[in-house]
Amino acid sequence: MAFDWEEEENSECVGVCGNSMRLPDYLRTKIPVSESYNSIKRDLRGLGLNTVCEEARCPNIGQCWSGSKGEATATIMLMGSECTRACRFCSVSTSRTPAPLDPNEPSNVATAISRWGVGYIVMTSVDRDDLPDYGAAHFASTIRETKTRAPHILFEALTPDFLANRELVSLVANAGLSVFAHNVETVERLTPEVRDRRAGYRQSLRTLELAKETTGGRVLTKSSIMLGLGEEEEEVIQTLRDLRSVGVDVVTLGQYMRPTKRHMKVDSYVAPEVFEKYAEKAREMGFLYVASGPLVRSSFKAGELVRAGLEGRLRAAVEKNLNDLSKTRTGKEEGL
Repeated sequence: MAFDWEEEENSECVGVCGNSMRLPDYLRTKIPVSESYNSIKRDLRGLGLNTVCEEARCPNIGQCWSGSKGEATATIMLMGSECTRACRFCSVSTSRTPAPLDPNEPSNVATAISRWGVGYIVMTSVDRDDLPDYGAAHFASTIRETKTRAPHILFEALTPDFLANRELVSLVANAGLSVFAHNVETVERLTPEVRDRRAGYRQSLRTLELAKETTGGRVLTKSSIMLGLGEEEEEVIQTLRDLRSVGVDVVTLGQYMRPTKRHMKVDSYVAPEVFEKYAEKAREMGFLYVASGPLVRSSFKAGELVRAGLEGRLRAAVEKNLNDLSKTRTGKEEGL
């Protein structure tokens, strides 16, 4: 049985510029039914973890949650389920006054993840423009707490832009990550139409640049681009150039799929061979890892980074984090 991840009432076609266009077969995915998927879902429920995989109705959930637990990738969502921004492509709920942060979340998430036993974790969060530091300290605290309890885990954070504030970006980027991810989402021309007014194309580039600068290049940086929003080929290539110009190491490209009829319409469905063309261009530009295809999403099989020739760099980052943690503990003990 196939499922296109649109709303049921909208499952046969998607409105495009006043017309209707059927969803291509290559964008239809099977409903996840594997034992591995069901097992991971039970684990997450039992551990009380929320995932953006489910919140955003990701079409790849069956793939990312298949195989052994050690190979699975789940993206844990922090700081609540309501976002202060209202990007036109995103299915996460929005609110000007979301619930206060849970002070126990860093400890609870760390306990849960350490019990789950995975080798690669992605953490993301809603935007929290209602907070003085936009949630940076909470995000960083959750990472540090988790690394303390499970130092073997390779860690990726998919973060808000923190308004490209150097101190706040550094706080998260230096909390114990292997990969710092932040998405530009679309080409520069379409950014005002696609993203919340508080977001910005150059602001996102600066956030990625700061993550690289403030970690001395130790942390890999990553970003993602959605296609099918009305972008031109040269604009996509320029976006890839812009990402490389600020040192981004990893890029993913995927098809925008309208979550509900309340969200912006799909302008076009981009053929698989076009995605491959962009992948070739990205590799020529020097990206260390590229995932490009209609169903690719930002955290698509993120753990594959380890199996894509980057394991040495990621493990080196883990060793550095462990050494820093050891020095911190020694310093505290000497101060007693």
